[in-house]
Amino acid sequence: MVYTVTFNPAIDYVVCTGEITPGTVNRTISEKIYFGGKGINVSLVLKELGVESAALGFVAGFTGKAIEQGVLRAGVKAEFITLKEGNSRINIKIRSNEQTEINGQGPNIDKNALDMLFNKLDKLQDGDILILAGSIPGSLPSDIYEKVLERLGDRNIKAVVDATNELLLNVLKYKPFLVKPNEKELEEMLGEDMHTMEDIEKGARKLQSMGAQNVLVSMAEKGALLIDDTGAVHICPACKGKAVNSVGAGDSMVAGFVAGFMTGGSEYALKLGTAAGGATAFSDGLACAGDIYQLLKQLG
Repeated sequence: MVYTVTFNPAIDYVVCTGEITPGTVNRTISEKIYFGGKGINVSLVLKELGVESAALGFVAGFTGKAIEQGVLRAGVKAEFITLKEGNSRINIKIRSNEQTEINGQGPNIDKNALDMLFNKLDKLQDGDILILAGSIPGSLPSDIYEKVLERLGDRNIKAVVDATNELLLNVLKYKPFLVKPNEKELEEMLGEDMHTMEDIEKGARKLQSMGAQNVLVSMAEKGALLIDDTGAVHICPACKGKAVNSVGAGDSMVAGFVAGFMTGGSEYALKLGTAAGGATAFSDGLACAGDIYQLLKQLG
């Protein structure tokens, strides 16, 4: 079974406008609402690819109810913990001549709620896959990812971590099955400028030497690079298409890789992940199965 954890789910309110004039009333051209957060995005794309998962995390208030209902309507098993106070966040994504995002903070998560999450995680069994994705709210300890992986350390669980900076670096000692930084995040984590594919490969191998079993680096129009658990390097070109959306592309790549790995080897997982990421980048929302498999044909 695959489990995803989203500590800070959100309603993404995406508005398209003409050129914005500060200090005046600006009106939208179109509006769309998506229920997400990185882990939830992974679960939704996994569902498109025929892989069942359970979405874990915290929701609160009327927005939290909307998120939970939206996830259930999409056919994903929702195992959220409902907080007693606050509201799940609303993130505003403005698409005009530039893309601007205003992300909410989210509700306070107390110790009792966190203990309830740990009780759910204690039910995971050998062979399960756990995906930890995204930032964490300020009410949680900064080492929460470490606490989760340490708690599950006595079981054969494949951990996938899609996070940035110290949040990712600090879990490498637990030997996660997969980490997925993008090119910029890899540079920031290692404090190095990466100008060539050789630089990126060297950076990915550094993360592997620190404990990651597989390192997947997304590189936008340059495609993706994977160092697999044997140390072999795989490079996949980007799919061809017009990029219109950056929200959820990385999450889609994670979902595609996991789904691909469950049915094939590293090479197929890399291609399916690249196709899934591209399908989201080329659409207004998250990728659908038809678009993913159509792009997969480009990759051979």
